[in-house]
This record gives sequence, structure tokens and C-alpha cells, in this order.
Amino acid sequence: MLCGAERCWSFVKGNRDGEGARERQRSRDLLASSVLKLPGGSILCAVPLPPDQLVALMIAVSFAAGLNLYATVATLGLLGHTRWLVLPASLHLLADWRVIAAALALFAVDFFADKIPGFDVIWNALHTFIRVPVAALMAFEAAANLSPGQQLVATLAGGMIAFIAHGGKTATRVAVTPSPEPFSNIALSLSGDALAVFLTWLSTWKPYVAAGFAAVLLVIALLLVRWMWRAMRSPFWRRAEAARR
Repeated sequence: MLCGAERCWSFVKGNRDGEGARERQRSRDLLASSVLKLPGGSILCAVPLPPDQLVALMIAVSFAAGLNLYATVATLGLLGHTRWLVLPASLHLLADWRVIAAALALFAVDFFADKIPGFDVIWNALHTFIRVPVAALMAFEAAANLSPGQQLVATLAGGMIAFIAHGGKTATRVAVTPSPEPFSNIALSLSGDALAVFLTWLSTWKPYVAAGFAAVLLVIALLLVRWMWRAMRSPFWRRAEAARR
């Protein structure tokens, strides 16, 4: 939940009643670090998520970013801007309309580029160097309130989860691209777009459910990558590739 500064102070104060002056001062410091004035003049304040919920949300969002980074960033930004989601203070920038507009514009480009048979494989291969690093960066920023060691683990985990999701998506597209009809490519692309948006939204509503769903998808993605790797090394695959050339 994103809220005005007064509401946030009421929340913090209500959760700190009965504690000593030192704890109340820490609450005020926490509030001050969470308040951000956006360029449009809106005052946003985020009460940090508990660490376990934050980890669950990062797992789901990292997987979504591996599928479609631009859709994930745009969804997070819109949810934050409409005050549906608690954004960590270090990620408040995502709620800026300029960031949302840029993400939506890039999503529009990705939406069409990812549905062109053949070119979609090149497009996804190039995005290995975009989706994975940005997912790791978002995990790093989201874990800003954790210890340095925990933040490092979160960064590595976010990048690895995004890499596995991206690898599973790319493996699937490579397997389907030889199909003579374009509808299977388009259907897979639409499914990936919808899944990225849905998983991001679900992580803000039911983070544990979203993390569990992402964990199952991670296993499926790993199996897809393994199957694709073994298929590409088989004589049948090589003969089929030679015949196409």
C-alpha cells in the first residue's frame, strides 16, 4: 500500500505504541527514508514489506522479468502509481509516469518483435543481456533494507531466476520457430506476455502463492532447457537443420 505521509506515520505510530523513545525515533527515521515526492507533486510513502514477503515477491517478479521485462516494469509502476502496491523506497522511481511511459513504449515494440517467426529467437537472445541484469538490479534495490550479505544473495537469486525463466522461454521459441505456421509463435508470445503481467500482479496480492507458482515454473523452465539442449545434440535435430539449409 502506498499512502500519504500522515497515514504512514499513523501506521508506524500505531505499530510502535508502548515502545521506548529510541524505538520511536527509529520509526521516525524509517518514515523519513520512505517518503518520496514524485515529479507530479504526489507524496508517496511505503511501509516496508516484511523480509519473507519481500523475498516471495522478488522470486515472482524476477521470473516475470525473465519472461517480459518491459511488461513487468510497467505493471509494477502502474500498481505503485495507483497505490495498489507497497514499493520499497529504493524502487519508488518505477511509479514515475516517465518510467511507466518508457516501459509501455518498449513493451509495445517487444509485443510485435516477439511475434515474428525467426526474428523472435534473435530478439530473445539479445534480451539475455537486458532482462537478466535488470532483474538482478531490481532485486538489489528491493533488498536495500536487508543486510549487505542478504542483499547480495537477493541480487544473485534475482538474476538467476530471471535467467532460468528467460532460458525456458527462449528454448520453447527455438523449438517452435521451425513450425511453418506463425500461430504457434504468436500464441506462445501472448502467453508469455500475459503470464508476466499476471505473475507480477499476483505477487502484490498473494506473494507466497506467486512465489510457489514461480517455483513450479522454474522447474518446468529448467526441464525445457535440458530437453532442448539434448534435442539439439541429437542426430535427428542435426539432420533436420541440414535439410532446412
